[in-house]
Amino acid sequence: MTQPSIKQQILDDLDRMPPELQRRAQELVHGLAVSTSRPKGTPGKDLLRFAGILDEEGAREMERVIEEGCERVDLDAW
Repeated sequence: MTQPSIKQQILDDLDRMPPELQRRAQELVHGLAVSTSRPKGTPGKDLLRFAGILDEEGAREMERVIEEGCERVDLDAW
């Protein structure tokens, strides 16, 4: 929960800003709020069981497929 004094200080500061800076502040606050609500990733120690399961050829193939799939831009998606 936000402490009233912190929230009030933020609101006071926003009141003194021009609309463009208020928008930027809103984007920053929203980004922070969203990033804290995302699930955390898997710790590396939990992934160690997968170490070494790909041979060199399989790893190269996986890398190639990822690069091919991620290098495309779908202009119709926008």
